[in-house]
Amino acid sequence: MPLLLEDKRAIVAEVSEMANQAHSAVVAEYRGMSVSEITELRKQAREASVSLRVVRNTLARRAVTDTRFECLKDILVGPVILAFSMDDPGAAARVINKFTKTNDKLIVTGLSLGEQLLDAKAIEKVAKLPTYLEAISQLMSVMKAPITKLVQTLNEPHAKLARTIAAIRDQKEAT
Repeated sequence: MPLLLEDKRAIVAEVSEMANQAHSAVVAEYRGMSVSEITELRKQAREASVSLRVVRNTLARRAVTDTRFECLKDILVGPVILAFSMDDPGAAARVINKFTKTNDKLIVTGLSLGEQLLDAKAIEKVAKLPTYLEAISQLMSVMKAPITKLVQTLNEPHAKLARTIAAIRDQKEAT
């Protein structure tokens, strides 16, 4: 059933809005996948706050025009799914990468982080990016390490004296 012009404009506007809000996007070909497999992929994407859209390529090309994902226009060929990461730049890559490990019919054709187009092999690296909370945690541990080492260094002479006195006491008690 052909889409009306108003419907096409609404789809382009919706996908364009998603693209403007997203941190990253993944394009994957879903040729040969069953409805239940796509439904499972959509469920996993919802849980990770990733927006999935199956859109005609001509409409998708118009939607990503004048967005940071304009670099994806050339790889929008065939039946493709667009996955947009809304909160975490690596979320879409994690969902798609995890799903491709169990389903070989979903083939990643490319992804974009910001305005940079990455090839399909880069999905593993992007999927391993830490989440926001993990990045903050790593930063805090790096910032905490020198202070912890300083406190340990300042505390060591007192601790060494206490251990020496305890060793002398134990030695006198033993004799």
